[in-house]
Amino acid sequence: MRQSAGAILFLGVLQWLMVVLAAETLFPGYSIRANDLSDLACTFPPAVSPQQPSAMLFNSATFVIGLFSLISSVLIYFSVGSRLFSILFGISGLFAMGVAAFPGDAGSIHGLVALGWFTAAPLSAIISCRMVKGPMAWFSPAVGIFSLVVLFFAFYSGTASPFQLFGRGGEERMLVYPVLLWMTAFAGYLMGSSRADGQYI
Repeated sequence: MRQSAGAILFLGVLQWLMVVLAAETLFPGYSIRANDLSDLACTFPPAVSPQQPSAMLFNSATFVIGLFSLISSVLIYFSVGSRLFSILFGISGLFAMGVAAFPGDAGSIHGLVALGWFTAAPLSAIISCRMVKGPMAWFSPAVGIFSLVVLFFAFYSGTASPFQLFGRGGEERMLVYPVLLWMTAFAGYLMGSSRADGQYI
């Protein structure tokens, strides 16, 4: 069951990365330095409607990664038994689905669900160190802490954030992409685990 959880999680991350890359290339004038990821699904002047097919691609991919994270968290709970991790990681999946359901121009609710995703996913990485062995037990909290540090500066320092060197879009990617890489590594770890490993992977 844990191998299935890893496979589902890996597919979720893989499709998100590939589809969002496609959405970025199909969005006229889009800049990974100047634009947030969520701008792919937004309506902002002078546009009067979301840019298609980028908006549809981003929302679909984000909903899928959230759904697959949620499913993976349930399978992890029943195969590994880590309740705290499973709940938190499942919540991160729900927040990701919320980002897709409420695009950037949907008002403050988008900011809330995005903040929830950006918080719950790194915390999941930190907590996962209790259920993995070897280098993953060190890399997981390091990735989570780094992303939370970027999140702190992004929300509380504004333009004074040292990560603004990379622009608004670059700063957000410094937060999101390390967690996605952790999810990929964690998925591989799950797929490579066996029933004989015991309760903890």
